[in-house]
Amino acid sequence: MREARTKILVSFNEQLDITTKTGPNDLVTNIDREVEAFYRDKIKKYYPASGIVGEESVNENTKPAVDGLLWIIDPIDGTMNFVKQRDHFASMIAVYQKDKGLRGYIYDIMQDKLYWGGADIGVYCNNEKMAPPRNKGLEGGLFGVGAPLLIKNYHNLQNVAMRSCGTRIYGCSGLQFIHVLNGQCVAYSSYLRPWDYAAGKVLAETLGLVVKTIDGKPIDMLSSSDVLVATKNAQKDITRIVQSIY
Repeated sequence: MREARTKILVSFNEQLDITTKTGPNDLVTNIDREVEAFYRDKIKKYYPASGIVGEESVNENTKPAVDGLLWIIDPIDGTMNFVKQRDHFASMIAVYQKDKGLRGYIYDIMQDKLYWGGADIGVYCNNEKMAPPRNKGLEGGLFGVGAPLLIKNYHNLQNVAMRSCGTRIYGCSGLQFIHVLNGQCVAYSSYLRPWDYAAGKVLAETLGLVVKTIDGKPIDMLSSSDVLVATKNAQKDITRIVQSIY
């Protein structure tokens, strides 16, 4: 991932090849594709029996084979920020085996901070082991949220936002997960695809955080879904507010 970071930083001096996917605000660049190809090549070299799911090469996605390992890749999470700001984006890799998260890696590229770990070793920021964040309730912290869900008041999230100390919208799920991991926010919710939350789920659950759908249901790791990561107390508060609309 540090090699990939070098490739990304060098690209700042080059002309990007930018195209759209599902719409004008869903961008992909040649760097997204190159970094994902780089990760795929490394995985195939050292773990040839593994399955790989990546955002930018869906046609090449494969299911786990002999070793049962599944690698889930988001080469650049927050591509719009990467293109427009040259900041506030991440690179993510997760490793699962039979639906169990083994390792998660979220790399804050511009801050050069790699958050990584798993249940058997804990969570680290670079080489420093992280302590679990304080178990604050919703009213005791900030609420990270995806803009579309907040604007549409999906599952009463506007009320959730009003009950928090304030909202934060960064346009990068990896960074939003980091902010919950380190206690800067008590919760984050958005509609996410597997590569947006696979790594964060491993790290969050290792630190005792809750990762479920907004209404408290388990997440299917290979499905797109609304996702909530939160402290246990904030998750209880949010569930009560969400359920109050039914």
